[in-house]
Amino acid sequence: MKRKKKIPLVVLSDVHLGTYGCQANELLQYLKSIQPKMLVLNRDIIDMWSFSKRYFPASHMNVLRQIIKMSNQGTRVIYITGNHDEALRKYSDFILGNFELADKLILDLDGKKPWIFHGDVFDSSTKGYAKILAKLGGKGYDLLILINSCINWVLVLFGKEKRSYSKMIKESVKKAVSFVSNFETTAAEIAIKKNTLM
Repeated sequence: MKRKKKIPLVVLSDVHLGTYGCQANELLQYLKSIQPKMLVLNRDIIDMWSFSKRYFPASHMNVLRQIIKMSNQGTRVIYITGNHDEALRKYSDFILGNFELADKLILDLDGKKPWIFHGDVFDSSTKGYAKILAKLGGKGYDLLILINSCINWVLVLFGKEKRSYSKMIKESVKKAVSFVSNFETTAAEIAIKKNTLM
């Protein structure tokens, strides 16, 4: 049996279990190869926006089982909630054995204090009415990943290199949202400087 690599800290984020783009088998293989003192699951581990009883394969469940197993074997597991698993936020500060649920985490590492939390608190696209659009975007992105997988299958069949159309589109949308958000911030700053706010 292969010896597990002992690591003081592992931080995972944006796993999105329950979506077609999740790389559950690769993650499971990695988790089985390590023995961390602390495992920080930093947001969006289970994608509750896209969660469906129709799609949650055994490989995704096996990742959860492995995390529970690691916790039972002494690894401190801290699950930090994000926008895709925000339903868990009402259970923040829940502790069960070596498993903790939190909104943020401040660590003490070699005299430094890194602060780990999800950036959705700064994201204007996950608040108010925009939240509905963000959720619809999440569903559309899942569909895009599925279509992208089919296209890549055909590309590989013809000896071509795989392409990530879903990544290209997601980056374009993020740039557009960022541009609008930056415009609003700049407009507000100018209005404050000119004292033209009502």
